[in-house]
Amino acid sequence: MKIKMLSMIMSMLSLTACASCATTDDDPITENPIPDLTPGTETGKNGSVLVAYFSCTGTTESIAEDIADITGASTFRIEAEVPYTAADLDYNSDCRANREQNNPKARPAIKSMPDGLDRYDVFFLGYPIWWGDAPRIISTFLERGDFKGKTIVPFCTSHSSGLGSSDRNLHSLAPDAVWIPGRRFAGNTAKTELEKWISGLDIKFDTDMDYSKFPLSEGKNGKAPTIRLSSGYDMPVVGLGTYSLTGDVCVNSVKSAISLGFRKIDTAHMYGNEVEVGRGVRESGVPREEIFVATKIYPNQYGNPEAAIEECLRKLDLGYVDLMLLHHPGTNDVKAYKAMERYVREGKIRSIGVSCYYIKEIDEFIPQVDIKPVLVQNEVHPYYQDTDVVPHIQNLGIAVEAWYPLGGRGHQKELLNDTVLTEIAMRHGKSVAQVILRWDLQRGVVVIPGSSNPDHMKENISIFDFELSDEEMARIAALNRNEKHDWY
Repeated sequence: MKIKMLSMIMSMLSLTACASCATTDDDPITENPIPDLTPGTETGKNGSVLVAYFSCTGTTESIAEDIADITGASTFRIEAEVPYTAADLDYNSDCRANREQNNPKARPAIKSMPDGLDRYDVFFLGYPIWWGDAPRIISTFLERGDFKGKTIVPFCTSHSSGLGSSDRNLHSLAPDAVWIPGRRFAGNTAKTELEKWISGLDIKFDTDMDYSKFPLSEGKNGKAPTIRLSSGYDMPVVGLGTYSLTGDVCVNSVKSAISLGFRKIDTAHMYGNEVEVGRGVRESGVPREEIFVATKIYPNQYGNPEAAIEECLRKLDLGYVDLMLLHHPGTNDVKAYKAMERYVREGKIRSIGVSCYYIKEIDEFIPQVDIKPVLVQNEVHPYYQDTDVVPHIQNLGIAVEAWYPLGGRGHQKELLNDTVLTEIAMRHGKSVAQVILRWDLQRGVVVIPGSSNPDHMKENISIFDFELSDEEMARIAALNRNEKHDWY
């Protein structure tokens, strides 16, 4: 009788522990795992912060989403390669979870790691408490990634169990990371409490970047500095435009540009040269991941954006696109952009933006989409300076890029012979083109001058050994005619 009574008590204690997790992640015995309808990384406003979490019932997921909302971070759901079933999580049996937790060397396989892990500086790492510790799948995640120099902030969820030593037990799996003491939360933790905790971490979470100034001192001739886009990816501030390049000329121009130090190439469906650009990148001899490739889909493609995106991916044949833009505002532009958002979540496009959007267009567009554009590509040159538009876009935490930075077909000849620009160029021992490009960069405007001439390419990326004075910047500013190219 005593034995039977003891058995009943032990059973009740076990069930109580399990019941306490029925609506949390401690022990999801009564609940099947909640499927992730959009697996992978969800892009946030702050591209340097990632909330990575493992969740079976949704409790840890809920806390993770609140943290992401507070910090502007992206989120990544850690998923087992073999999903956990209710039977796997039945702690009253010899279940899979019990066997894993009882084996310190267990490393459940995971579906994938976050794309571009190295671009994140801060990681919030979330997990439920299983038998007083983090699930072994968290160990898999830490051992799969390189977290050297990164900041990791653990957090866990439970109904009654505390954090214990679960966070400290993880330190040895990423010994070169900076570990912040973890925190345990209940499933019903208020967002205000999370905000208070995060504010006390002494970590700065900028949700908007300052694109009015570039780190030009970090550049050198033949190697342009990069800026971090709000997607978390780095982009060179000087690239090669390929608007007028076709056939073998395009292929060879791309290869020449890359050999001279260019690491950004801009193309578009409308240019009709995506195949050639992709070939040039592949034949350059430089690893794909070192080259930033941007393309654009055109308004007549917005009605069937998935087909347009797939066509771009097929023609470029580079595995993924670093940046895809809407070429112009147009009917179904929001529809097309939302399709691009889905491809971002699938890892086929890394960053998205728009082109030829001005104050009215961008202000009306942003509230209709989920992922804020990382970049707006507009006409910008000394005769059309976009003086109101550029700072407006930059203040939104969006980078500005100049197409036709040297004036294009409408203004280039006159610009390159402008007396003010010629005088400034002679003073620095530079060409007029170099002065114009440097002027753009000092305004915080990315440039993509086009050329098939290797000498001109070399000139265009050799603009980091001089600086325009305030007086020279003012003189160039005075050249503004507000003359936009007449084709759009």
